Amino acid sequence: MTGPIHIARINAYSFRSPITEPIKTSFGTMHDRPAVFVRVEDTDGAFGWGEVFANWPSAAAEHRVNLLARDIGPLAFEYPLNHPSELFYALTERTHIVALQSGEWGPFRQVIAGLDIAVWDLFARKSGKTLRRFMNNTAADDVPAYASGIHINEANTLIEKARQIGFTNFKVKVGFNLEVDLTQLHRLFEEKSNDETIAADANQAWDVEDALKFTSQTATVPLAWLEEPIPADSSAYDWRKLNKACPYPLAGGENIVDFRGFEAAMKSALLQVVQPDIIKWGGLTGSLAVGKKALTHGLLYCPHFLGGGIGLQASANLLSAVGGDGLLEVDVNPNPLRDGFGATSSCIGRQGWTCNKDPGLGITLLPEELNTLRTHDAEVS
Repeated sequence: MTGPIHIARINAYSFRSPITEPIKTSFGTMHDRPAVFVRVEDTDGAFGWGEVFANWPSAAAEHRVNLLARDIGPLAFEYPLNHPSELFYALTERTHIVALQSGEWGPFRQVIAGLDIAVWDLFARKSGKTLRRFMNNTAADDVPAYASGIHINEANTLIEKARQIGFTNFKVKVGFNLEVDLTQLHRLFEEKSNDETIAADANQAWDVEDALKFTSQTATVPLAWLEEPIPADSSAYDWRKLNKACPYPLAGGENIVDFRGFEAAMKSALLQVVQPDIIKWGGLTGSLAVGKKALTHGLLYCPHFLGGGIGLQASANLLSAVGGDGLLEVDVNPNPLRDGFGATSSCIGRQGWTCNKDPGLGITLLPEELNTLRTHDAEVS
């Protein structure tokens, strides 16, 4: 690959898949599974795929497509790129005032993240390497993984299904009813096998006192980690208070949205498990840098993810490139926008998640079966 690349065309597509059982978290319920996929093409006809966060709010998917088409995408044509990270920094700086004016920091960050992933995929594809080997030539082909999206009240059934697929690590959602959460969690630990691990995710459900009550009553339970027990923007004082009392690691990062936030969390050691989400902020540029920094601080790096098939494959390649002992998050609830790119069971084996073998992310076309789920699309050129 010689000389800079020039982006010539961007396509964005929003999708919504109906689901039989709503996905419940402590802060809200998903009644369908949305996704936004982005394709970036350069003047040579080379292309790459990315994904934009669209889970929340409920109307997010179509809005992100419009935001990309009308406000952010046209700016991408102005920058010749010698390295994929250059677009992330250029668009972040260029859109700062508009994002400030509109108060839509999240949507701007999410669209830029999706474009960033697509540009990394494009560069890797042009190099003839898989994305992980483009980022790190010694990256492994497999990464450890854990099953997530498991509501505490449905944990017995969902964990057993995940076991049948091949998972031995699980994360359950708590934060609905403290007493019920505690009862169910203790029962899960009584029934699990010795080679299995269980983490818990409260999705920012509690104040500090409720979080302390939970941790005190699970002091004898070897949780792999407790994720976002209190709001991510709680004061450092509250996080320190909880961290001091917590008998197991604290995790978070999906709602930290800049380098300064991650640097502060890692330097203060308030989080022992660092979890950026590549489609919410940073794309591969930000998350790769955060991952490397987390390892230098001796922290566990486990990228957060709850979306479609493109972002999941990108997260797997990212984790492989960063290295360390972190695990890939794999939602085990039904989602055609994930499984259309390959069933989870086909990627999980004894070594964890097996990454793609073809260049880039290994994705050339969107699966045809997703066409009926498309709600909106746009092209910018």
